[in-house]
Amino acid sequence: MTAVKTIEKENLPATAPSDTGTVLNLIARAASDPNCDIDKMERLMRMHTEMTNRVCEQEFNAAMRTAQQEMQPIVKDSNNPQTRSRYASYPALDRAIRPIYTKHGFALSFDSGDAPKPEEVRVLCYVSHSSEDTSRGFTRMYHVDMPADGKGAKGGDVMTRTHAAGSAYTYGQRYLLKLIFNLATSDTATDDDGNAAAKAAALRINESQAATLKKAIAVCGVGFEKFCTHYGISSFDLLPASQYDEALAACGNYKAAKEKKAAEKAAGKKK
Repeated sequence: MTAVKTIEKENLPATAPSDTGTVLNLIARAASDPNCDIDKMERLMRMHTEMTNRVCEQEFNAAMRTAQQEMQPIVKDSNNPQTRSRYASYPALDRAIRPIYTKHGFALSFDSGDAPKPEEVRVLCYVSHSSEDTSRGFTRMYHVDMPADGKGAKGGDVMTRTHAAGSAYTYGQRYLLKLIFNLATSDTATDDDGNAAAKAAALRINESQAATLKKAIAVCGVGFEKFCTHYGISSFDLLPASQYDEALAACGNYKAAKEKKAAEKAAGKKK
């Protein structure tokens, strides 16, 4: 994974900030002069654009600083079975900070770009900011390159390339969100107002998902104990909702691998 880089992208304003009024007056006077030098006019326009962009960037940075001051450490709500560690999922991060950054005029938009390596995907995030009067704004683009080779921690194939790409994009969104706003995570809540249990329950799979997962575990033959040990939980219905799709796909892959191995063994006996 490469380091996050930023590329600035300016939005020209519909009306200029007050400190560029002098340049605007010069441009207006030059435009009304039939003998105006075109090169001079272009230089004035470039000057006005540069001044406006500088003001917009300053407003972006000031709003970012204020928003970050309001963001508290976010409780880790998910388990990584491969590294046996906990982390804050993207939904948990989003729930905690979206109300804050939107209040301060920010909006996020994710996209994908060309990655430098074939086994990677590039995740882009455009962070735009609008001033209070919405007449001007500034956008900064961040990106991160994520591996999408389908390999596990030990180097073995653990998922298909399609699933790996989807997982890489999800990881990329989460990492970018943390890096953009310099977010910290915590193992415990600093102030849960007595709602910790309710919040924890909301983050788990629902009854319908639990029923589907229970059937998938039974069908694939992995065993409930092995499944729970793999995901670091005491019961399969305690699986975080953020890991439901991954767990369901893992059951399918386990079943397919088991059937393939049985078929190969049967073919070997016939020979």
